Amino acid sequence: MSASPPENQNNSQPGTLQPGRPAGQNDTLAIRGDWTLADYQALKKQVEDYSDQQWETELINLKELGRIDTAGASLLVTLLGSETLSTLAKQNKNLPQEQSALLQAVADAMQEKPTPEPKGLGPVAQFLTETGQTMEAIWHLLYLLAGFVGQILATLFTILPRPSRWRVTPFVAAVQSTGLNALPIVALLTFLVGAVVAFLGATVLSDFGATIYTVNLVAFSFLREFGVLLAAILLAGRTASAFTAQIGAMKVNEELDAIRTLGLDPVELLVIPRVLAMMVSLPILTFVGMLAGLIGGAMVCAIALDISLAQFMAIVERDIALKHFLVGMSKAPIFAFLIAAVGCLEGFKVGGSAQSVGVHTTSSVVQSIFMVILIDAVAALFFMEMGW
Repeated sequence: MSASPPENQNNSQPGTLQPGRPAGQNDTLAIRGDWTLADYQALKKQVEDYSDQQWETELINLKELGRIDTAGASLLVTLLGSETLSTLAKQNKNLPQEQSALLQAVADAMQEKPTPEPKGLGPVAQFLTETGQTMEAIWHLLYLLAGFVGQILATLFTILPRPSRWRVTPFVAAVQSTGLNALPIVALLTFLVGAVVAFLGATVLSDFGATIYTVNLVAFSFLREFGVLLAAILLAGRTASAFTAQIGAMKVNEELDAIRTLGLDPVELLVIPRVLAMMVSLPILTFVGMLAGLIGGAMVCAIALDISLAQFMAIVERDIALKHFLVGMSKAPIFAFLIAAVGCLEGFKVGGSAQSVGVHTTSSVVQSIFMVILIDAVAALFFMEMGW
């Protein structure tokens, strides 16, 4: 292959690739014949034979190039490289204008262009972008939650007049897991918080000689806010995550698809019993939390302020109206419904991996607590404006 080709060789033979070596000069490459789709396989084998060699632009000869199409041009790009072929097409004056334009177009199309780096945003633009994305994500979550709540209500109103479709056993099991099993932790937490509130109230009010009003502070705060809020937050962290994990595991194992295949409704089968159980359990836990908080406050008052239990109860009966208890209890079913809805919705949003179960379980806890605090703040403003 190092010798020059014989003079009598047919230089226009279709699909030939003939390198030569003139005397006293470096290796040259002559591109001869037709480079068309008809000879693609034969040309491709010849190109592969020279794929490991590098050719200088000045030593490549295109004078004897015959017909060429895009298939042949792509092989030339593989052989010579896109930049080299583009340079030859521009510099070679012997090539017809059509061939030169074709070679340049194919070389430019096959050239590996670096991916442009995204233009960095300024601090203000970055902040506004992230804020907009966050607001869009929150709006999407609220949109999905509103649709899911509507689906729950529609299913609930459909099955309530039909006792044959009530699922009593899952309902009772959910009441036990969400309510009875959570009683100790709710009672302990509210007892401790009641003691802390009473201690802080006594510390501040002692400067004004009004330590007796510690009783009013503890009773008012636990009957209206702390009793239901602490119980709801505990259930949001304990039960909403459990709902998400249970339904998410069923989705990963394709059990939800099996339920739908059997013609059953997953909302009726899995969501309604859990929602109703939460709406029964949270008011009970709220009542227990109120009592435990009052007991914790009464203990601190008896130890630190010399206020006996009888005097504590007499002050509560005299100064604390029944409406405060009713205000606190009225928020419990709403919180329970939202916590159960968020937990079940995140379970249905789980993908096909175990990692997705963990992500949505964490999301359900965060969303549930956020919704509880948000609704509680709105309810507090509403009741204040109504004078309740």
